[in-house]
Amino acid sequence: MLNLIILQAAQQGGGGYTGIIMIVAMVAIFYFFMIRPQNKKQKEIKKAREALGNGDRVVTAGGIYGKIKETGDTTFIIEIASGVNIKIEKTSVYPAPETVQKDAKK
Repeated sequence: MLNLIILQAAQQGGGGYTGIIMIVAMVAIFYFFMIRPQNKKQKEIKKAREALGNGDRVVTAGGIYGKIKETGDTTFIIEIASGVNIKIEKTSVYPAPETVQKDAKK
């Protein structure tokens, strides 16, 4: 698609800047509709992870629900059943949906 825009600008002859302006406009649109919202979402998830502590209910990226028993530098130990604990990387843990709903109501 980018090649098509460049070719059209070259065929028109006059106004060599129109092609460059179109490319800049496409990059700006891509940034505001794709990159910026994703960065905002990642920051919100990171903030929610940092707020997690012992006793909070979480869900892993694999869909396992549990409760945080211990917090390490880069890991959580999560109790998924009575006496069953797993050690998991912090980056693959999200607050449980019911926890998020309770926080939203406050």
